Amino acid sequence: MNAYETFRALHRGDRILLLANAWDAVSAALFAASGSQAIATTSAGLAWSRGYADGNALPRASLLSAVGAICAVVGDKPVSADIENGYSDSADKVADLVAQLHGFGVAGINLEDGDGTPENLAAKIAAVKARVRASGGDVFINARADVFLRELVPESEAVRETIARAKRYAAAGADGIFVPDLKQRDDIRAIAASIELPLNVLAVAGLPSAPELYALGVRRISAGSALAKLALGTARDAAERFLREGDCGVLFSPQSIDYARTNALLRS
Repeated sequence: MNAYETFRALHRGDRILLLANAWDAVSAALFAASGSQAIATTSAGLAWSRGYADGNALPRASLLSAVGAICAVVGDKPVSADIENGYSDSADKVADLVAQLHGFGVAGINLEDGDGTPENLAAKIAAVKARVRASGGDVFINARADVFLRELVPESEAVRETIARAKRYAAAGADGIFVPDLKQRDDIRAIAASIELPLNVLAVAGLPSAPELYALGVRRISAGSALAKLALGTARDAAERFLREGDCGVLFSPQSIDYARTNALLRS
């Protein structure tokens, strides 16, 4: 199987696909070595690592450089890149970007509607599929519906609106549906039962366990920016204590990565 087929199959197994989202090449290499079946990026963590805020501010050149470096260090693990809204309202420009990413070996993308219209995201999905397939390949499009995350409609209408968007995106060619901030069991069950594509949810506090989510119809859980925030927060706290107290001990922890082993991951 090629990378797209491998990644697609991971959404159709007998257990849920868990993605520990990376934010740069070394985090991707570490997660791949830790047993991750695929490598996905976090838009927030990756943007921060490049000196930009999250929210469609990352220049395309920075995205391409970062994802290219990630693809180079993860071996044969499928890579999925979070490209937010594609960094353009133009479906053709988004298709151009994804074609470049696919050229690096990227197997999948996240593409979101955000504040845009469902019609615009559907047009982007169709354009991306057409462009990549014209080159003889394919890419797994995880279409993100931000109804819950951005509270785009009244709470009583959120499930209905999400299902309507998911069906529109499926018709345009999406391979999966991502609904961040979806966490209530009844809502998850209703959405999963109403769509044919694999359902992806975001890891949030209070989310049911992975086995229960699988039983409800979820096929993928993404860590999102949580690991990047955890790593940066831990480093910040240690730095503050070191700078405040001069305590060198806080810089050495059993959780610290091993220099030689990490260096070896990137050499290979």
